[in-house]
Amino acid sequence: MSWTMKKYLFYISQNYSFAILRPIQKILQQRGDQVRWFFEGDAVNPAYLMPEETRLDSIDLIKTYHPDAVLAPANSIPSFIPGLKVAVFHGFDAGKLDRQGRNDHFKIRGCFDLYCTQGPDTTREFNTLKKKYGYFNVIQTGWSALDPLFEQPESPLPHEKPVVLLCSTFTHKLSCAKQLLPVVAELSRSGKWQWLIQFHPKMEAAVIAQYQSIQSKHLHYIETDNVIPLLQQADVMVCDTSSVILMFLIQNKPVVTFKNIDPGPYLLDIDNPALLEQSITRALSHPPELMQQLQQKTAQTHPYQDGKSAQRVVTAIDEVLAGKHPLKKSRPLNFFRNLKFRQRLHYWNFL
Repeated sequence: MSWTMKKYLFYISQNYSFAILRPIQKILQQRGDQVRWFFEGDAVNPAYLMPEETRLDSIDLIKTYHPDAVLAPANSIPSFIPGLKVAVFHGFDAGKLDRQGRNDHFKIRGCFDLYCTQGPDTTREFNTLKKKYGYFNVIQTGWSALDPLFEQPESPLPHEKPVVLLCSTFTHKLSCAKQLLPVVAELSRSGKWQWLIQFHPKMEAAVIAQYQSIQSKHLHYIETDNVIPLLQQADVMVCDTSSVILMFLIQNKPVVTFKNIDPGPYLLDIDNPALLEQSITRALSHPPELMQQLQQKTAQTHPYQDGKSAQRVVTAIDEVLAGKHPLKKSRPLNFFRNLKFRQRLHYWNFL
């Protein structure tokens, strides 16, 4: 396939999107393509933008730039910006349901031309949806955010005791953060393990402050736009119902969950904070039956461990742009969703 320079736009609304898209940016820039960034809303911290990265701060500038493809780790993006709309996902399917009881991970909102899926379990579902709707392509690529996970850390941090990483979703009814706080505080004071705490950026400020208040030489609260180094450093994860669980499992490391909504046999799930210590101890022993279930799960979730998912995403986009995967239908006009985007972005130019 012949190659000509292309323009790409990374459309983001959360800080974690930087880590998802930068492996793709690296591939694109290495071959001479152009990349620009656009921040929707005020949840993105501009300080995370690197000096060599360029931001477009208006829809008019996006239209002038006229990207060939727009990549978004989001559920939806406006249709009125130019370019092939590519969904690269902001996490794995954690089984969370919307208000109608439907799995939100597989909700089709009429925004994307291409879904770059992470593994067989999601590819099957999206291919079924492709047959139903007919206006988007589905190509299994793996998840670009995990590429650095399979690289050796530049400066691995030595530790004399096991490292426990506590993560939690911001969803109030699913979050373990409040209920586990007392026992985590007590366990950290014992000095038995080293604790790292990292929450979803939408976690309520009061909860974050509570964990910051119990910091010590055995417990550190960390704010970051890139969770990968924490995943690499930790020996076991404690979590609830969050897609970061699957990111951790892919390293062949065990996870203890608290009231997970779909606790498969690959997790050590508890419903009582008093069971946390013994469950972490069991996880650190790597029970053979647990590890076997874990490996079976990750083979379906994300079978790639070569660190080349970003390259597969780029190849998939190249193929679609070259017309290799023609579709019989066009994306819907999506009038009401685009009207909401116009209100959110204060953009009323219809030309």
